[in-house]
Amino acid sequence: MPDAANEALPEPGGNAAAPAATGADGRIWLKVRHDTAYDYDAPVELAHHMAHLAPRDTALQQVRGWRLVVDPPPDEWLQGRPTDACGVPQGQSSVDSWGNTRVAFSHARVHERLQVQSTFEAGLLPQPEPDPANSPPWEEVAQALRYHAGAVRSEAVEFSLPSAYAPRDAALAALGHEAFTPGVSVVAGALALMQLIHERFTYEPLSTTVATRAPEALAELRGVCQDFAHVMIGACRSLGLAARYVSGYLLTQPPPGQPRLVGADASHAWVQVWCPTQGWVALDPTNAVPAGTDHVTLAWGRDYADVAPLRGVIRGGGRAQPLVGVTVEPV
Repeated sequence: MPDAANEALPEPGGNAAAPAATGADGRIWLKVRHDTAYDYDAPVELAHHMAHLAPRDTALQQVRGWRLVVDPPPDEWLQGRPTDACGVPQGQSSVDSWGNTRVAFSHARVHERLQVQSTFEAGLLPQPEPDPANSPPWEEVAQALRYHAGAVRSEAVEFSLPSAYAPRDAALAALGHEAFTPGVSVVAGALALMQLIHERFTYEPLSTTVATRAPEALAELRGVCQDFAHVMIGACRSLGLAARYVSGYLLTQPPPGQPRLVGADASHAWVQVWCPTQGWVALDPTNAVPAGTDHVTLAWGRDYADVAPLRGVIRGGGRAQPLVGVTVEPV
């Protein structure tokens, strides 16, 4: 079964958003609705699915009211087990090695359509501005991420290693060296790489698939947010730096007077680059901006394969392209 793609789809509609409500603690509150539908061209006899649709609580993001609705109801939903506040039966959710919540569900009854809806509200605090001056040279950061006998390993080491979608590659390294010139700070280099990818690549829905890897996207110089993120991650890793893939959403309609970000009408993806003095610095190469209060974090991992919003294995069903609709608007 195909994964729910990160490709742009027709905008859900609606007028320009009013200014978002701000809480007493300064958080900007947004409500999110993510709909995925599969209309199979043949009956599905058996299906097992995994969803990474539960948003994360972080220091800058507070989540409330997340609910997951699946139609037809999965087998586990029909067994009468107690459910949590999200509507998920106990035992069907778990936490992966990166701290993301995932939900598993199955269907042993014949069905011809699957609908999955995730809804929640997120309260966002502004991200600290990336500070190129408060950042060590990138060569020093890369050296620290290498193996040293007896050294205490940081969580960033795992994200400096190659993965299926973002391998180490000579062409990706050459791209990275254009931004990470000798002696430049790791944050300055990351900002330059973000801008370079934004300028050189064309955002073109349907020009790639969810199976496209960073080297292929780099060769084509086109793609969607997933490809922009994989190229940036692969370029960083090819220089020995740590970068991870973030899946999430963008504010669908910005407040009046602000430009609409590219990729806001489907699930989105961006990058976090490791800096020892500033932690994970979140950058959006599709739009050439640091992630801000219009970026809602869903999950993070090594690449798309770790955090695909919805994927599964089915028997029957023929071929079916997912229809994905995302709306993010002020509370």
